[in-house]
Amino acid sequence: MNNDLVSLVKNRFRKSFGNEDILVFSPGRINLIGEHTDYNNGYVFPAAIDKGIIMALGKSNTNRSTIISVDMNDRLELFLKDLKRIEANTWKNYIIGVIAEIQKKRGTLLNFNCVFAGDIPVGSGLSSSAALENALVFGCNTLFNLKFDKMELIHISQKAEHNFVGVNCGIMDQFASMFGEADKALFLDCKTLQSESVAVNMDEFEIILINSNVKHALAESAYNDRYAVCQKLIKLLNKTSLREVSYEELDTIKTKISEPDYRKGLYVLQENDRVLQCREALEDNNMKKVGAFLFQSHKGQSEMYEISCDELDFLVNEAKLNDAVIGARMMGGGFGGCTINLVTKNGSEYFQKKIAVSYKKQFKKDCSIYKVKLSDGTRLI
Repeated sequence: MNNDLVSLVKNRFRKSFGNEDILVFSPGRINLIGEHTDYNNGYVFPAAIDKGIIMALGKSNTNRSTIISVDMNDRLELFLKDLKRIEANTWKNYIIGVIAEIQKKRGTLLNFNCVFAGDIPVGSGLSSSAALENALVFGCNTLFNLKFDKMELIHISQKAEHNFVGVNCGIMDQFASMFGEADKALFLDCKTLQSESVAVNMDEFEIILINSNVKHALAESAYNDRYAVCQKLIKLLNKTSLREVSYEELDTIKTKISEPDYRKGLYVLQENDRVLQCREALEDNNMKKVGAFLFQSHKGQSEMYEISCDELDFLVNEAKLNDAVIGARMMGGGFGGCTINLVTKNGSEYFQKKIAVSYKKQFKKDCSIYKVKLSDGTRLI
């Protein structure tokens, strides 16, 4: 957690409203392995990280609620009995959505003031939106003693994104941000929402994220296309999700679908298997085996599910050539964003310098590099 950010938020709140009642930290997340499996009722392996949102909240004695975003240098003033979605792509809809979903369940809240700031890199795919939603819903739950449990809180966050932001996200991001544990990843079954904390031994390794700093225009439409392919496959097989489909069953419709669609279905089945195998490798403390699964995952994402891009492939291929890197893959929806890299501590600095130079030479632009640690989930400070 960034202590300078804590001081910044506290000082801004006190300058604007007086002393805060509570302070919340809500982390971003990474996903170790298990990409595009969540909406197929599959398995994922996320973890909360030590970058996130710091939020100060306090009750208000005015007739409105005021929320200040330090990073955006912007504010939102709300009358809680008259909430409307803003017809623009703005952080404010995440706030309005969370408050609206809380009020659907508990009636009108009392007015409050709120100041927040974060250190999650913008556009990095580390789920700053889930961190913001969780910070607010957790903060309101505490401030007003609403008595929601954590599972209810993450569903409020998810519904806020569905109904007010317009993103039909799965539950993984909110789950990892809320339930994360230091030095552990969460093996999550997206069908049952049962999870298991699994220790990740980072004594010899570091998690390095490399942001390509690109986001190709086809990302959103391609994501929806992949979802549609998966729906088509399960309709042909009369199944509720690809989670219920075996390799043999997928082969029975091979002649009825295109080769690219078959490969996409096969990727999902294989990626689910990789998540299960990764859990076993972590439990055996075999980090090199974990790394091998990451490389395999990227190959599947790039060649079978076709959600990578030149920049991400370049970063993973360069990582594979470096002896300090035991595993790397693209992380997130695809067509830009970050790669996640498992790197030996003694080779990390050289790797970071070398790949930054190589990327700049190849694409005439900079990548951004972050080191992250696995963190506890949303909590009071």
